[in-house]
Amino acid sequence: MILTVTLNAAIDKRYVVEEFRIGEVNRVKECAYTPGGKGLNVSKPAAIAGAEVVATGFVGGHAGNYIEDSLKPFHVTSAFYHLEAESRSCINIWDEANKVQTEFLEPGFTVTEEDFQGFMETFKELVQKADVVSMSGSVPKGLDGTAYQRLVKIVKDAGKKVILDTSGKLLEMGIEACPTMIKPNIDEIRMLTGKSCDNMMEMIEAAKEIHRRGVEIVAVSLGGDGSFVVCDEGIYQAKVPKIDAVNTVGCGDSMIAGFALGLSEGMGIEGILRKASAISAAAALRKETGFFVKEDMERIFPEVVITKLT
Repeated sequence: MILTVTLNAAIDKRYVVEEFRIGEVNRVKECAYTPGGKGLNVSKPAAIAGAEVVATGFVGGHAGNYIEDSLKPFHVTSAFYHLEAESRSCINIWDEANKVQTEFLEPGFTVTEEDFQGFMETFKELVQKADVVSMSGSVPKGLDGTAYQRLVKIVKDAGKKVILDTSGKLLEMGIEACPTMIKPNIDEIRMLTGKSCDNMMEMIEAAKEIHRRGVEIVAVSLGGDGSFVVCDEGIYQAKVPKIDAVNTVGCGDSMIAGFALGLSEGMGIEGILRKASAISAAAALRKETGFFVKEDMERIFPEVVITKLT
């Protein structure tokens, strides 16, 4: 079982308008509501790939009930900690005429230390049944940089594998608990190591430094150039075939789903990297976020080129 953690879950609302006009009434041509938050964008592709997935975190009010109901078609089991306040919404407005995207992200509810203590008790029970725990994204108001650090420690103490995908202080403090894997971008690697990372060699050296601090797998996305991984087995680079991408939003989360799947299945690092790369590329072929079609993934899978650098 893969357990995903979304502490700041939301309803993602996508509005399509012909031409967005500030200060005027805008008629929406199309709208779509989906359960959102980086952790849930890991949950959905992992479930599509066939894994048993349980999603936890915080939800509240009628909006929280909607988030849980919306996960059912994906066969994701909800195990959220409920609050009385309403879960937030994140609105994405797509302007067809100007090909411009505008986002409105609600701050959401405030989580008290008492709430977090209650959640951690539930979390400890869920971790016992999990093979891999994947925690992603921001945290609600009221929680500080130690939030993920404390959750990672719970997973490590239970002897389970844990992936941490966040940024800023949450990442900086989170890696002190030595998660099994992180997937930083270039800016995050610079923040963690102080290195400029202006070329591939510097990026690899920075990732090796983080690995030496106790993170088993450091995966770094190179955008269109694929990704590379630093781990005990060595350094591996993955290159995906050229595709006509439709939507790259959430592809990093789909890649995390692939890593979680590979780790839960006990695959070797080459197989894990190939699976993660193929799922991420397949997700880019679809307009929905956190979604892919198995046939796309199976077609791309053998075309991913894995090279051992050292």
